[in-house]
Amino acid sequence: MPFTFKKLEIPEVILIEPKVFKDNRGFFLESFNKSEFTKNGINKEFVQDNFSHSTKGVLRGLHFQLNPKSQGKLVRVSKGEVFDVAVDLRKDSPTYGKWVGIILSEKNMKMLYIPPNFAHGFCVLSEEADFEYKVTKEYSPELERGLIWNDPEIEINWPIKNPTINEKDSQFPLLKNLKTNFNYK
Repeated sequence: MPFTFKKLEIPEVILIEPKVFKDNRGFFLESFNKSEFTKNGINKEFVQDNFSHSTKGVLRGLHFQLNPKSQGKLVRVSKGEVFDVAVDLRKDSPTYGKWVGIILSEKNMKMLYIPPNFAHGFCVLSEEADFEYKVTKEYSPELERGLIWNDPEIEINWPIKNPTINEKDSQFPLLKNLKTNFNYK
């Protein structure tokens, strides 16, 4: 099997470790295989690929889209290192308002699957980072929303102090003021 799939503390968020084939020329890995992902509970069609480049201390997020365009994401880092976070926004979920975080880097080559109805964000730990991700729904600006990165109710343990955040992300609401159309099923 070219991948190892591990459910995290929020079981719908899945850590994926590809099998890496290294030799004196470098390495090769599969970054996606539909049949392997489907066998391991990620039976999603990815419809858009995104790429972002950021510098040390940048924090992006916490972003999500409302239904019917809520996005599942398959995220990875091709250069540098980030701390990646997913927050459960599904009302009535046993993990509502809880978060999981994992370090993704070009060295560990891990990926993270974040299902629809979760907020997502990351902060850059290296001098620069190239962040790539597939999504299950196309970008929809009218349904784009966010959750404030430093909500005291959620208490994300970000590994950086005084991050660089854009104006839009700094104005997102607290969880207690968030209006979504997400339900736990």
